[in-house]
Amino acid sequence: MLFSTFFATILTVCWMTQEFFLPDTSALSKHFATVPTPRLCSYFGAVVLPALLTFGVFIPSAYARPRSELVLATSAEDPALQARLVALSPSVDPEEARRVTYIAYTTGLELAHKWRMVRSPTVQSFLINIGLKKGGYCYQFATELLLRLDAEKLKTLELHWAESDPGTDTEHNVIAVTARGQPFEEGIMLDNWREAGHLLWGPLTGDPSHTWQENKAAAARRLHRKAVTADRPKRETTPRK
Repeated sequence: MLFSTFFATILTVCWMTQEFFLPDTSALSKHFATVPTPRLCSYFGAVVLPALLTFGVFIPSAYARPRSELVLATSAEDPALQARLVALSPSVDPEEARRVTYIAYTTGLELAHKWRMVRSPTVQSFLINIGLKKGGYCYQFATELLLRLDAEKLKTLELHWAESDPGTDTEHNVIAVTARGQPFEEGIMLDNWREAGHLLWGPLTGDPSHTWQENKAAAARRLHRKAVTADRPKRETTPRK
């Protein structure tokens, strides 16, 4: 059972390697990327897979990956996302749901262009670490989205800082949205990082890759930093006589 799980994992990594110049290793680290050799992938593809199929070694259903409920937004006016936000509570203003959808969608694309995101966000993180990219970490996407949505002064929707695996190399941060006063666990996550600037959204409980928890202090720090910066006097730019 353990061997079949191991081999299936290797095959998945090999398949991903064929799609990118470097594989998306977000399950291993948000900061570093490793490159399986083509020879290794070819071996498992040509030898291990036929062996698994021949001898009927499969991963039991109990070990199957949970079904994801996350979807990519189709546009800045994505009707499905707007409807899902409105469905959070009868008190949610449809106009606020529309604005959140628009800002979340356009923010991701704008930042991806600004930071010249590559297709794999994990590779982007590696390139930042070695000085070839200036930005594109998940917390940077989440912070900017939080600040832009907070500026809307929403009255029927509430913003939350969501984190998974905090304090580790696989930590991931997104913004979650709930109806005002609604429990965090019932919220909708907005993730601009995982698909390299394209908005990924869905219920917090429908993400098989992460277990989300709220960090109110992280949200407060970022919003406070924004307020302090806004109140700080601007430098005089007029040339002195």
